[in-house]
Amino acid sequence: MIEECLAVEVRVSGDDCPLAEATAATRVPVRAEPPQLRADGNVLLRFGAPRDDDLAARLDADDRIRYLHRSRAGDRDTYRCLSKHPCVVHELVSAGLLVEDVTYRDGDATITGAVVGHEVLRGVMETAGETVGVRLTRTYPLREEAAPVAGRFGLTPPQVAALRAAVEAGYFDVPRAATSEAVADTLGVSKSAFLERLRRAEATLYRELFNG
Repeated sequence: MIEECLAVEVRVSGDDCPLAEATAATRVPVRAEPPQLRADGNVLLRFGAPRDDDLAARLDADDRIRYLHRSRAGDRDTYRCLSKHPCVVHELVSAGLLVEDVTYRDGDATITGAVVGHEVLRGVMETAGETVGVRLTRTYPLREEAAPVAGRFGLTPPQVAALRAAVEAGYFDVPRAATSEAVADTLGVSKSAFLERLRRAEATLYRELFNG
């Protein structure tokens, strides 16, 4: 059994996917959840960005984007759509990268995630070596202190990290001492990703509490 799990950060440049090209043209940063490749070859995308009509117009005009939906909350927009253009991240996922977050800025993408063991990391980097503009920028062991909590309650490491960050920031205090956006920023993920992890963690804990 492989016990070591490594957190990694990969930088991608030169990708011609719709989100990369849109951020290069508009200079608006986009933070995306891991793209989901469907059996029919289309990619499910969900991402957020500062409110910007130029970004929305460019995405809407892109022939590779279908069913674009835009919703607004405060000064940010959340998008959902299908893309007919798979991106580099899927090649890395196929090699063993467990993607948690993708951030596009000025045409480049920063992918954060994890790999199970050094052998898988080597496989991911061999795949990256066959792709133009992909390099490993950071790697470190995942913190081991999250393991007992995760193992006891059936939480994933990202869910444990979301709960810990929320508690430390005072998100659960009355009155609330930190916003969801602030906690998400400390984790380096989108607000929607943080809230989803938090809700899943809470649901798991409540099931343990009331069904135990």
